[in-house]
This record gives sequence, structure tokens and C-alpha cells, in this order.
Amino acid sequence: MQIEIGLSEAQREEIANGLSKLLADTYTLYLKTHNFHWNVTGPMFQTLHLLFEQQYNELALAVDVIAERIRALGHKAPGSYAVYSKLTSIQEETGHPNAEEMIRQLVKGQETVARTARELLPACNKCDDAPTADLLTQRMEIHEKNAWMLRSLLEK
Repeated sequence: MQIEIGLSEAQREEIANGLSKLLADTYTLYLKTHNFHWNVTGPMFQTLHLLFEQQYNELALAVDVIAERIRALGHKAPGSYAVYSKLTSIQEETGHPNAEEMIRQLVKGQETVARTARELLPACNKCDDAPTADLLTQRMEIHEKNAWMLRSLLEK
């Protein structure tokens, strides 16, 4: 059945492609944050273990919202590590960095996801896609706040 929500197929495709990149970044950050939650050590263990858990739980909910928006636009949401690795701007961590390096990497990851969301916003505004613009605004707010909280842990 044809989709008639006030956006052309080309507009929906452009936005779905941008959301697919956001989904890949979000899922990659989720995996990295969960990995760090499991493997963090040191004097800040309890604080970081709990903070990382809060952040990965929020990211787990976010991937569902982003994927469902892609589907509402009439496109398939990517759902494999192979595809995510091609779409993401976040570097995977395969080693075991210390706690301070974990925080630094997560700050970069949170900022990257915020930038990915921000890059898609003009396309949404151009075609009056308010639902996607709202989703992006919410994601930017969350990622900017998370980056600030993590960055604050690095202050001496």
C-alpha cells in the first residue's frame, strides 16, 4: 500500500538513510557503553558501572525508537553488525582501556551521535518532517547532556 504522509518517496528515503546512520551510531555506542560497564575497574568503579548502565539502557530504548521511525517512513531498518560497521562513525573498541580512557571514548561517542542527529535536521526541516525533527532534537539533547556528564568526570 502506498504511503501518503505528506513526504515524497525521495524525502522519506533521504531521511530514512540519515536515520539509518543515526541508528548505527546509536547501536555502536550502546555496545561500547555496555562493554565498558562490564569491564570498568579502578577507584571509580561503582560510579562508572552505574553511570554506564544508565546510559546503555537509554541507548537500548533509543535504537527501537529510531528503527520504528525508519519503518514509519516506509523503509527497512538496518539490523546487523556488518551494516552498522559500514554506517557508523564511532570506532569500535576491541581492547580493554582504563577507566579514564573509557570516559574519553564515550564522550567522543556521545558527541558523534549528537552531530549525526544534527546533520540530518536540515533535511527534516526542509520538508517539514516534524516527527523526525522532534526525535532528532530529543536525541541531541540526551547525547549532549551525557557528554557533559562524562566530560565532568575528567575534570581535575
